Amino acid sequence: MIFKKLELRNFRNIENLEMLPGEKVNIICGENAQGKTNLMEALWLFTGAKSFRQTKDSEFIRFGEEKAELKADFFAEHREQNAEITFAPGKSMKKNGIDIKSSAEYAGTCGGVVFSPSHMNLFRDGPKERRKLADTSLCQLYPKYISVLSDYNKVLLQRNTVLKDAKYHSGLIDMLDIYDEQLARLGGSIIRTRVNYCEKLGEKAAEIYKGMSGDREKFLAEYKTTVLPEDEHADSSLSTADWAEKLWNALRENRNYDFEHGSTSIGPHRDDIEVTLDGMPVRSFGSQGQQRSCILSLKLGEAKMLGEAMGEPPLILLDDVMSELDSLRRDYILNSIGESQIFLTCCDKELFAGLEEGKVFHMEKGKITCLP
Repeated sequence: MIFKKLELRNFRNIENLEMLPGEKVNIICGENAQGKTNLMEALWLFTGAKSFRQTKDSEFIRFGEEKAELKADFFAEHREQNAEITFAPGKSMKKNGIDIKSSAEYAGTCGGVVFSPSHMNLFRDGPKERRKLADTSLCQLYPKYISVLSDYNKVLLQRNTVLKDAKYHSGLIDMLDIYDEQLARLGGSIIRTRVNYCEKLGEKAAEIYKGMSGDREKFLAEYKTTVLPEDEHADSSLSTADWAEKLWNALRENRNYDFEHGSTSIGPHRDDIEVTLDGMPVRSFGSQGQQRSCILSLKLGEAKMLGEAMGEPPLILLDDVMSELDSLRRDYILNSIGESQIFLTCCDKELFAGLEEGKVFHMEKGKITCLP
């Protein structure tokens, strides 16, 4: 998709904004707390996703005002379209003049990928953040995956409840076989989907990292599942039934351990995605710049996969991405990402000196100006 025009009224600190973006790279520069991230957030809302800042809808409305209005003209699915979102404080949406009941109806038309400073927690925090990276993308690519993941989490909660209560009610133990069967079936589907996704994502991210780093380091992303021994690689040729059987066996083998600890120790809810540079784990040995470059490579690889699935390049939003990157990596981001429309924020004007083609905007106190 490509944004042609954006209008914001009383959105966060933005009182009145009209923007005519370029079709390729759009840089929004300015000091901190001027509204750059608010603008990125508004663009992201048109993808049908929730705010990447975990914001309540009521917080979108500018202080002292009754409602916030967002309007956009964009090109997607080979035609001109428009959309409106209003927070008053309830949320209402329109697409091409027709009322939309849920944000999910925007998804599939306005696909996008976002990088924000919070994504730096991908390596700082535990495996949960890395699993979330894959699941968020998979939910966009395969809508059915959402229900499988939801059903798995429900069965997992039930199994954990039995593990805790069985100490006091031994009759509950017989229920574990039922839950194990359900967990294995659903978990096998999740593992297979993630393994295949991570293999494809890893290939695309490695190519991007190669260009970003000048081929100085070898990037590798692998899905690590608790169903297998730690030193065994996940095989993408295995079927859902194969993974389900492996998970079933692992659950049986670890049942006593699970009883002792009152939780399920094996399954996709415990899996991880390991990223290495030259064979060394990035989360342990990577510098800030290397970690940022790896996350960017994964997000841009995600954009390529989403674009292939949708049949057109997705929107790419990069919020405060240039810091801690050398000139080679900055130049790659500015000029070599591909066909997507890109919005990029930064504070220092010198960081985009190498831009070959695009528009530059300055933002101050919620107002935006296109620079010559």
